[in-house]
Amino acid sequence: MINQYYIDMGQRIKLRRKELKISQTELAELIDVSNNHMSNIENAKTKPSMDNFIKLCEVLKVTPDYLLLGSIHINNIPLEIYDKLRLCSKDDLKLANSIIELLVKRNHSQWNSNNFI
Repeated sequence: MINQYYIDMGQRIKLRRKELKISQTELAELIDVSNNHMSNIENAKTKPSMDNFIKLCEVLKVTPDYLLLGSIHINNIPLEIYDKLRLCSKDDLKLANSIIELLVKRNHSQWNSNNFI
């Protein structure tokens, strides 16, 4: 019997696939399984192998946490931001890091003044 974790994981796979506008057939081809097998994974009729699970994470651009647990955050970073950062060049990432450092300093200063630390 397949438990609720696999049902939920199949739903998350399907949801993310649709967000990325990938058909079930395309996803099956990308991870090198039959369309029938992909359907069975999405509908929790079968469990993906570890190799297929890793391929699903790569193709769907999600972390294992997302597929397994439904966490939409990567270390408390919304998936949307993470996905966009993955498309940036190294120079853009350095710039983004500098901006984030400024935000952290600003928030730390506000937190210190508001909390007397």
